[in-house]
Parts: sequence; C-alpha cells; structure tokens
Amino acid sequence: MPISSGEARPNEARARAEASFNKEERAKDGAKAMMEYQANSRMIREKTEKLRALRLAKEAADKADKEAADKEAAAKPKNTGKSAGGKR
Repeated sequence: MPISSGEARPNEARARAEASFNKEERAKDGAKAMMEYQANSRMIREKTEKLRALRLAKEAADKADKEAADKEAAAKPKNTGKSAGGKR
C-alpha cells in the first residue's frame, strides 16, 4: 500500500520536532554538566589552597621547633665521654 503525501508530512514534522527536542535536551545536559564541572573545579581549588596553607603553617612550626631545639642543644655543655672519676 503506497503512503500518501498527507501521511508522510506528519511523520516528517514529528521527526523534526523530536530531533529539535533532543538537540535542546543535549544542550541543557551539556550546560548542566559544565556547571557541575566548574563547581567541582572550584571546590578542588579551595581545598588545595586550604591544604597548602595548613602544610606551610606546619612546616613553619616544625622549622621553629627545630631551631629552638638546636639553640637549646648548643647551650648545653657537651659530654666528652670521659668519666670524672678516672681510672683506678
């Protein structure tokens, strides 16, 4: 049975409408994905900055502790290993 031109046109129009709808949906999904990607990138940068600040503070504190320990060790008299009593 041949398809009349009246039947083909609604199918073509429907196919174009579905294609247009699908294109819009892909565009919306793409925009949503980009927003999620950017939000995730921002969170990672903020977390990295926070961790870097914590690391630098810890390194500064460790350096200060080491310098204090070195000054304390330099102030103490050194033990030469000889006993005060001598040989018997």
